[in-house]
Amino acid sequence: MEIIGIIMFLVIFILILLGYPVALTLAGVATIFGLLFVPDFLDLLPLRIMGVMQNYVLIAVPLFIFMGLMLEKSGLAESLLETMAKLFGTVRGGLAVSVVIVGALLAASTGIVGATVITMGLISLPTMLKQNYDPKLATGVIASAGTLGQIIPPSIVLILLGSVLNVSVGDMFSAALVPGLLLVSIYIAYILIIARLNPKLAPAPEVIDEVKDRAFYMNTLKAFLMPLLLILAVLGSIFSGLASPTEAAAVGALGAVILTAINGKFSMSDIKEVSRSTTHLTSMVFLILLGATTFALVFKGLGGDTYLTQLITTGDLSPTAFLLLVMLVVFIAGFFIDFIEIIFIIVPVVAPIFIAMEMDLVWIGILLALNLQTSFLSPPFGFALFYLKGVAPPEITTGQIYRGIIPFLILQILVLLLVFLWPNVIYLV
Repeated sequence: MEIIGIIMFLVIFILILLGYPVALTLAGVATIFGLLFVPDFLDLLPLRIMGVMQNYVLIAVPLFIFMGLMLEKSGLAESLLETMAKLFGTVRGGLAVSVVIVGALLAASTGIVGATVITMGLISLPTMLKQNYDPKLATGVIASAGTLGQIIPPSIVLILLGSVLNVSVGDMFSAALVPGLLLVSIYIAYILIIARLNPKLAPAPEVIDEVKDRAFYMNTLKAFLMPLLLILAVLGSIFSGLASPTEAAAVGALGAVILTAINGKFSMSDIKEVSRSTTHLTSMVFLILLGATTFALVFKGLGGDTYLTQLITTGDLSPTAFLLLVMLVVFIAGFFIDFIEIIFIIVPVVAPIFIAMEMDLVWIGILLALNLQTSFLSPPFGFALFYLKGVAPPEITTGQIYRGIIPFLILQILVLLLVFLWPNVIYLV
């Protein structure tokens, strides 16, 4: 019976790789196996589904999605990038540094990777190419900065991982803060160093005629103030204990609407479009979640989780060796399937083993989040690379994007190794 559970897992994985819809594949295959081998377990499915639908934490998902999509309409990215480019105008590689900082601010404001990569690609890539930046460096900077929303809170990935691992989302947000800032810092350091060592990659900036007077600094303060207030309202309320992640998400959604209105970009047509997109994305996430719930129930009924635990125990795998194995599997899976499927298919299978080994689940969650972020950038199927290619000028080739992302991929792996070797780094905040 345990072997049947493993076979079911493999059948689902193969069907997903063949292109069948993830949610329907999970639910359909699991239901067929359940009816054939453990029909009594399916009687528990309605209770499991209601448990998911009544999960208060998961209300944060549509709220954060709405916040991110609304901010995309607000013109926030354009004003931030313009301001940062002026601030770093005299620094070699300053425009690339600006892209990273704006990417980090957008990550802390939205948490949606696709929207950030597309927005940054449309706004900053033509400007960087016009200033004779090397296309590989320009695309690498934009793609890597756009994926910071995977690890910098508030992040949809962290919410889903917290739900699956059954740990506090607030703890996940707090633990992700230092790794996220480390990633931003190491990106900026790399850009400044590589621009100095090889000036052809980032030519000397054009002389800026604008005088940096009081008006300039007031405009700069205005550009930063509103997004920083929104970040403070969302993350500050969570970290201070004033609000739960779900309540903070509601504050963020309202704040995004207000910010968009202040910028003069608010309209009822935008509200309809954002609401429609939010509904679509939320439905996709929850449909996959319900399919994964069906799969997890049948997998448990078949004894698959017990079999895997016994397999690891009898194989004398240490907790560290097992963790490395899981991280490798997640990394490879990220080449082929989306992070949502990985969270809902692989993580529930291995979570009981981590619990049995008495490992720190918050630390595990941060490692998985960093790993999933890395998979967004991994050729040949990194989703961020496809997003960027879709909005890049015709002269930018896929090969240039692939080659440009390699240094940033290595930097991400270095941060992942740092968090792996020094777990206490996540508790510095």
